[in-house]
Amino acid sequence: MKYMLMMHAPRGSGDWNISDWSAEDFRAHMAFMHRLNKELRSEGVLVGVQGLAPPGQARIVRADTDGKPVITDGPFPEAKEFLAGYWIVDVESPEKAHAVAARASRAPGPRGVPLNMPIEVREVMSGLPVD
Repeated sequence: MKYMLMMHAPRGSGDWNISDWSAEDFRAHMAFMHRLNKELRSEGVLVGVQGLAPPGQARIVRADTDGKPVITDGPFPEAKEFLAGYWIVDVESPEKAHAVAARASRAPGPRGVPLNMPIEVREVMSGLPVD
């Protein structure tokens, strides 16, 4: 079964600002992410992984009545968190997906303290639901 694991970062008073971290803390965080991705690849469960640009660069697009794009800033500023990145894993059970999410949640932040960031876990639908 495939699952999408979505890492949500806190907004605080604005975008999650890794640039406020020390260079050492940022390198440790990125090294953790690269190590985790390498481990998941070697375990044969990683389907895909991507980090995302901050919300200030996001846009919301809707079609107008003629099907043309109407573009606005997004996501909404009142959101307390934003999607920072995601993994897609192929594992045998929800429990295995939860275990991978817990590993990702422990990414280090400033001074090496685990962030324990929320990771949303959702099964990727493989077809229409069976009646």
